[in-house]
Amino acid sequence: MGEKRFMKGNEAIAEAAVRAGCRFFAGYPITPQNEIPEYLSWRLPEVGGSYVQGESEIASVNMVYGAAAMGTRSMTSSSGPGISLKAEGISYLAAAMLPALIVNISRGGPGLGSIQPAQSDYLQATKALGHGGFHAMVFAPASAQEAVDVVYEAWDYAERDRNPVLVLMDGCLGNIMEEVELPPMREFTDEDIPEWSLSRRNGRDYQGNITPIYTEPILEGLNAMAGEMYKAWEEDDVKVEEFLVEDAEYVVVAYGIAARVAKEAVMELRDKGFKVGLIRPITLYPFPKKSIHDLDYSRVKGIIDVEMTIPAQMHDDIAQQVMERCPIFEYGRSGGCLLDDEGVYEAIYDIVTGGGADNG
Repeated sequence: MGEKRFMKGNEAIAEAAVRAGCRFFAGYPITPQNEIPEYLSWRLPEVGGSYVQGESEIASVNMVYGAAAMGTRSMTSSSGPGISLKAEGISYLAAAMLPALIVNISRGGPGLGSIQPAQSDYLQATKALGHGGFHAMVFAPASAQEAVDVVYEAWDYAERDRNPVLVLMDGCLGNIMEEVELPPMREFTDEDIPEWSLSRRNGRDYQGNITPIYTEPILEGLNAMAGEMYKAWEEDDVKVEEFLVEDAEYVVVAYGIAARVAKEAVMELRDKGFKVGLIRPITLYPFPKKSIHDLDYSRVKGIIDVEMTIPAQMHDDIAQQVMERCPIFEYGRSGGCLLDDEGVYEAIYDIVTGGGADNG
């Protein structure tokens, strides 16, 4: 059994990062993710790591670029507007094939939005994390424990693919207190420094070069390689929870905090005899296409997209797999207005009994 602690979601992310081997963090304050840099500001020096509060989000993400190029497990965190400012640097990380962890504890938007929790950044995370058409794996945990597990594994994916990884979690999950079981501390030596890195420790005479700028034939080839990598993710790395979908006549699709609230509604509706199920994407990219595409649409009467944003941002990804075989309903709250058990239950109940969603 691992060490158990009662921790805030943001702090659990930070501790999991340290235990995964993160030894460099650079970031800039923004609500609702401030506990991550605050925690790492004292925790990283305890393990010989480095913490920098940059003068801006732009400066911070470029510091991560430099540390990652040296083979150091590096990360930054922010919320929607800050991630927008980091977009160029994240694009450069992808272009230079550098592994890093980006954490977005999302708030209401668009624009400056509000400091309250929301799920407003799905499209940014999965479709427009930066320029140039690259993708990153996007994980969406639904609890503090799942956030610990995802962060602990994130650099394994990032280093395998030499590509940044994004964890998308809303401000509710970032700030709730839950018991978590922490993983062991990973120990790394000079032998674990990637061969491609610019580090010359351990006596290596490395003459390589890391750059995000290429001539046309090389860039086209790298883009083709990336395209094959994205296809491999869809084959090998999709993570999804399917809950009571085997006989479901209505299927809720939700992630993160919305999925937690919706799952309670699904169980209550099941107790009352309604055949409702839940599909919870854990990877938002690659999206769990097969789980939705392969539903038995001779039985399924409707898909219900529940998100803490209006309009629902997953709708198009869901619709591509439904292929007009049943209607898609939406229910959500937005602008810092939180989903609640009663509201989600009533919205789903109205749909399955023919009334329709309040805002769908």
